[in-house]
Amino acid sequence: MKFVTFRQGGADPEVGVLVQDQVVSLAGAGFSSMLAVLGGGAEARSRIDSWVQSSAVPVPLKSVKLLAPVPRPPKFFCVGLNYRDHAIETKMEIPKIPTIFSKFSSAVIAPGDAIVLPKNSTQPDYEAEFAFTIGRGGRHIPADRWHEHVFGYTIVNDVSARDFQLATTQWLMGKTFDTFAPMGPHIVSADEIADPHALDISLTINGETLQHSNTRELNFKIPELVAYLSSVVTLEPGDIVSTGTPAGVGMARKPQRFLKPGDDVVVRVGQIGELRNPVVAEN
Repeated sequence: MKFVTFRQGGADPEVGVLVQDQVVSLAGAGFSSMLAVLGGGAEARSRIDSWVQSSAVPVPLKSVKLLAPVPRPPKFFCVGLNYRDHAIETKMEIPKIPTIFSKFSSAVIAPGDAIVLPKNSTQPDYEAEFAFTIGRGGRHIPADRWHEHVFGYTIVNDVSARDFQLATTQWLMGKTFDTFAPMGPHIVSADEIADPHALDISLTINGETLQHSNTRELNFKIPELVAYLSSVVTLEPGDIVSTGTPAGVGMARKPQRFLKPGDDVVVRVGQIGELRNPVVAEN
């Protein structure tokens, strides 16, 4: 299934399921948010299946506004330098253990929302990323039980202000400007993707392909990331883990290619879809 958070007109956000070109709200099945779905386990999935098949009244997808599938994730983990070619292009050492940083949840924006280029940065960059979301939480999760805890998969653009990111050894401030975490357009449930480590990933700006790789090239794959993160913190339903970006970022290109007002940025991941966002300047 493809799960979405959406809004109809000026109403409050709802959680729903995509069925072809229609959206089925899950409010009538008792779900008020995506976090309720993610934390509901097998019982919730059974109730959702039954509702979609027998009781739901769909509305056209074009009549709603899609929001980020998890508008305010409890935790938003990012994995740095997780593609060998990206580490090489940035002249950084290939990590021997996962390099983890985070974004604040306030950076999250929806598909179609504008990436706002901050007036105090001159090096706003793009990063196409494949992400997964936690369903069942836990601590000290063994790598071989990762599939019991991953609910599904989505797309993230890890927008980054390189001048802020590289000004210190701590990357967070360059990663978490408002609007620097486009996410969506939906979460594809894990049962729909047989192998999440065999997905094409790409990014285009104004139709030009600037990044293209495959998730098989991840240095640290989902089992290792789940085990490593949960060895430190308790994972919770709705936590997002964005797994890193391949080569081709603007900072490493010659000449460098940073984001500009008017750009149309599209991240595509196989079997998930595309995440499209325009770019504007901060007022």
